[in-house]
Amino acid sequence: MAKKSKKANKSVEPEVVDVTDVTEAEEANDVVDVTDQTANEECTAPLKAQIEALLMVTDEPMTVAQLANLIGEPIDVITESLEELAESYMAEERGFELRNIAQGWRFYSARSCAPLVARYATDGQTARLTQASLETLAVVAYKQPVSRARVSAIRGVNVDGVMRTLLTRGLIAEVETDPATGALLYGTTPYFLERMGIKSVTELPPVEDHLPDMSVVDDLVETIR
Repeated sequence: MAKKSKKANKSVEPEVVDVTDVTEAEEANDVVDVTDQTANEECTAPLKAQIEALLMVTDEPMTVAQLANLIGEPIDVITESLEELAESYMAEERGFELRNIAQGWRFYSARSCAPLVARYATDGQTARLTQASLETLAVVAYKQPVSRARVSAIRGVNVDGVMRTLLTRGLIAEVETDPATGALLYGTTPYFLERMGIKSVTELPPVEDHLPDMSVVDDLVETIR
């Protein structure tokens, strides 16, 4: 009797191909960096719209040179457009103004809305400088560039802590070194000008206006004697 040959009854499973990686790889090759593409495109918006767009996203005043370089227009054309925009906002009594402050242009809330904005800014918090900080800042503003030792001598007290506060607030900064003594000299920053609402320190009020009359000083000297 013939023997039946026993064959192994093996089920062959079809080979599964993982198409995920292939698909992702193909999609990855089709990805376009939208940021780079947009940056290389030409802006077709009107000139004043371009200026407004740039000033809307900046966190510090932009100079005319910066705007001219980004937009690709002459400085005098940019300056004229900025002045026209500023005048139009004022004429329309908008809630914001375009001002030329701290050597640059930036949007600010309208002066007529100052009480409302101040109410919002101070709601639930106070971050005012102390009297000592204000006095020290005034010395730096009028005597700059000035060393920390000189500020201490003028105020008659140690100002190390107050100077650190002003540095942290960004109101003053190290500007140079005294070649004779090697001491660091401090001056005010563009942020200080911005907060004061002036273009340069030359617009600070004359300090003489805040000094007592000489007759008052003479009376004080006689009293001390």
